[in-house]
Amino acid sequence: MSYSPSLGTTVTNTKMRTPENLSPFSGMCSVCTANCTGMCEIGLSAIRGWEATYPYQTDRNQFASEKDYPLDYSHLNINGRVFGAWGCKEDPTEATYPNADMTTTVGIDDPVKLTLPIILPAMAKLNWKDYYAGAAMAGVLVVIGEDVVMKDQNLIIHEGKVQKAPLIEEMLSAFRKYERGYGDIVLQGNFDDEYLGVLDYAVKELGVTSVELKFAQAAKGIQGLGIVESLEKALMLKQRGYIIHPDPEDPKVVKKFKKDAGPRFEKVGKLPIWDEDHLIRRVAELRALGVKRVFFKTGPFHPKDLAKILTIASKAGVDLVTFDGAGGGSGNSPVKMMNEWGIPTIQLESILYRLLKEMESKGYSLPQVAITGGIAMEDQVFKALALGAPYISMVGIGRAAMTAAMVGKTVEDHLKENRVPKEFQRFGKTKEELFEGLKELRGLYVHADDFSGGAIGVYSYLGRIKRGVQHLMALNRKFNLASIAREDVVPLTVVAQKATGLKDYNDLLEEGLKQL
Repeated sequence: MSYSPSLGTTVTNTKMRTPENLSPFSGMCSVCTANCTGMCEIGLSAIRGWEATYPYQTDRNQFASEKDYPLDYSHLNINGRVFGAWGCKEDPTEATYPNADMTTTVGIDDPVKLTLPIILPAMAKLNWKDYYAGAAMAGVLVVIGEDVVMKDQNLIIHEGKVQKAPLIEEMLSAFRKYERGYGDIVLQGNFDDEYLGVLDYAVKELGVTSVELKFAQAAKGIQGLGIVESLEKALMLKQRGYIIHPDPEDPKVVKKFKKDAGPRFEKVGKLPIWDEDHLIRRVAELRALGVKRVFFKTGPFHPKDLAKILTIASKAGVDLVTFDGAGGGSGNSPVKMMNEWGIPTIQLESILYRLLKEMESKGYSLPQVAITGGIAMEDQVFKALALGAPYISMVGIGRAAMTAAMVGKTVEDHLKENRVPKEFQRFGKTKEELFEGLKELRGLYVHADDFSGGAIGVYSYLGRIKRGVQHLMALNRKFNLASIAREDVVPLTVVAQKATGLKDYNDLLEEGLKQL
């Protein structure tokens, strides 16, 4: 069988002529006929060339891998117990799921409180305003995505450094307006952002206290890419310090472009050329500027690189490192890189567990670690927390949280037109009737009735995640996060057992037999 998808996908708005009859190895239709108009990836490539390597309409869609990986969290089942209680007294009035404590903190010297062990990874597209606002309402971490200054029409750069970035200020305000003592908004910087001094500006001028250095795009091992339609924009981006290919200042290129006889321009993000000395020095510089928490963000690279990132984080005193596994996504990663690159999340987490355990045995101080990559619902959150325990204590939820932001906004837009989506008519016809989370928010804020549907959507979605994880914690008699352990999940397949090193049900049976 093939784990890869066929050469037809909604990611590029393509499809197969005969989807029921495919050649698994190539992903093509079994019979490729001479009179086909080219609906598949190959046909799109014949018409659009290298543009076809990218997803479809990246400004209004989010994307994830379609590869059917041979290992994911469904290969684990959640354990359960009927005796004892951890994290609270063995008292039936206390050992009850609403009392399962999911609060935590992030930060070594200056920790911030969180209502949930959740980070909403970097976003700077789609409904970011409600994404950030909902995170503040829910009391979790949320990250402003890399390269956001490129989208800022009012950006001011002087002598190669950012002097004013109103869009970042607007994004920060979207969170701060609803901040209630939990969570924080983190500004991410990639190599281009560092080149432009984005983090330094935001810390000194906008009061940012948490920053994240990004090693590369999570769903792709390279930096941001994008088609640039006009010569004017290509020149502007090059003047801002970005790599534009081909060079828009080359007279030969310009001449061909004006004759519509040359290639299109493409913005190519710089690969981070960092080493241990630079990163340790940079973390110290950021702290000296007033940063309270410094994070790293990276993807599923070679385990040698993962080990190096962790040891550098330890030496530099980094507060949190987020690792993004294959299968997740959200941005405009090249389609094949998104499908065919990287370590599946469950396998990545198992590798990180072993690396962190070995580091602990050698006396390293360990940063907090978060795992993300295709995690959407409470069962996956609990499994991720259990599989990585005690070293991986945070979970990232990206695409799913943005989906909640978009759905909430869309439903509210329909309500403004006096239309209730058919799917939700059973709940009522008003905003109050449809958005159950509004009632809870009224207990936290004075003007909750004015909150946007998208922000309420994020808050409500994360509320569902919380309630669901609490159920699973109580199932295992675990009533605080520190009590969750690897023994709370069990591998169902040989490949899962080999990857995780966990005991399967046959092994657990042997333990049960010893009780007789």
